[in-house]
Amino acid sequence: MLSAVYLAGYQPLTLLDYPGKLAATAFTLGCVLRCPFCHNPELIEPSKEYLAQAGGDKTGEFLKFLETRQGKLDGVCITGGEPTLHSDLIDFIRNIKSLGFLVKLDTNGAFPDIVRSIAKTKLVDFWAMDIKHTPEKYPLASGNANIDIRRFQDSVEIIMESGADYEFRTTVVPGIHMEDDFREIGKWIRGARHFALQEFRDIKIYNPSLATHAREQSIDLEIARMHILPFVEHVEIRR
Repeated sequence: MLSAVYLAGYQPLTLLDYPGKLAATAFTLGCVLRCPFCHNPELIEPSKEYLAQAGGDKTGEFLKFLETRQGKLDGVCITGGEPTLHSDLIDFIRNIKSLGFLVKLDTNGAFPDIVRSIAKTKLVDFWAMDIKHTPEKYPLASGNANIDIRRFQDSVEIIMESGADYEFRTTVVPGIHMEDDFREIGKWIRGARHFALQEFRDIKIYNPSLATHAREQSIDLEIARMHILPFVEHVEIRR
């Protein structure tokens, strides 16, 4: 667990990261997982060279930027890395909310106690949690052989009961996932309102060798969607 929120950078404008909203995206530093398909690998274990090039913590700069966007942006997406790795995340969210912005929080669900604490504040307007794989195959997708799946199961339950808008989502990687896996994922998140199947892109990933492996295999997203649809109210494919 880290203390102060450390922003590696931010995107001033996004039409994609916060569904239906004009938003800015803040990227926190650090993550406890080592997903081979992660598309922000520089944020997982940042090198001294990366930190120097990035110019240090952007938290203060980002909050000042938001002051200039009041009335122009709808909200802020906080992503990573893993935002809940930072113990003072609630204070950071409060600062954003005090400026009048909606907040979407992306998480992998690894820290259910932090998720629960934030959910109780009702500060988050929209949750997005990554579902890496079926409970049995989480080590394969998360890069952690000793993972405690109960932590992620707890986070799913907390988010579903939070009263806020939410979505669960899986980056679908040929060779790591199969169509049938999504029936088991559906059973896990049974009753969820929204689930997104995200097409894997082999650009700038944590394990570059995965790109070649994934190109040699395929997975039908429509079939995966049909497997999960009986358990979830709405299933979206994002290409």
